Amino acid sequence: MNTVTGSRRTGDELSYVYAVGRDHDALGRTALLLAGVDDRPVRVVARADGLAALVSRVPADTYGEQGLKAQLEDLARLETIARAHHAVVDVAFAAATVLPMRLATVYRDDDRVTAMLEERHDEFDGLLQRLDRHVEFGVKVYADPSGVPAQEPQEPREEQATVSPGRAYLQQRRAQRRAGRDVRRAAAEVAADAAMAVRDLAPERVVHRPQQGELSTRAGENVVNEAYLVPAHRAERFRSRLDALVRDTPGVRIEVTGPWAPYSFATPVADGGAAR
Repeated sequence: MNTVTGSRRTGDELSYVYAVGRDHDALGRTALLLAGVDDRPVRVVARADGLAALVSRVPADTYGEQGLKAQLEDLARLETIARAHHAVVDVAFAAATVLPMRLATVYRDDDRVTAMLEERHDEFDGLLQRLDRHVEFGVKVYADPSGVPAQEPQEPREEQATVSPGRAYLQQRRAQRRAGRDVRRAAAEVAADAAMAVRDLAPERVVHRPQQGELSTRAGENVVNEAYLVPAHRAERFRSRLDALVRDTPGVRIEVTGPWAPYSFATPVADGGAAR
């Protein structure tokens, strides 16, 4: 996530950038229908060679360096900004190929946005060509030992009645640890099978850090979190292959989301932290 440095006095406005695309009619028409962060109108900032950015004007006091830092440290506020940002990108991507910018990419004014488009023209142009008619799918694999049937104790039935409560507890804990290890191992195998199953359908894959804590909203442990770049005409085949993978693997669940705009493959490299 990016911030702007050297922001202006309270009352001024900054330029919040959602995505970069080509300056054609579809992008311009779409911008007129969109509301961005804080319900700010979205418009197109273009340069002469055909590149354009989807932009909203936002208040400098809340989107300057200090104000933005405070907003991004508030999880509820961060979610609100993220939802608005991604909503603009998703609607724009349905109309034209666009490159999603990182969340909270803010420039001092439209002139700086235009300069950015000029400075990074070759990078953006190459990405737009590469990602044209492609979508992203998310693939998460979860290990959930609670979904595995409990195993019977190893002791003969006549000995189970004499087992002390303490020993029974230790036996139960050991069984749970074994089940957890077995399910995580099975989940890793399912993830490897998934990558093999779709390698002819997805030219690129990105491995993300598994989601944990508040970021993980599903039951079980997220052991694999990956993104796949898929040609749009192969999207249904991609999903159908993965849907069949874990039907006979207790305790392992695979979650396929998408198709989305190719966030994991389109987000341009950060500017290196320089003032924008």
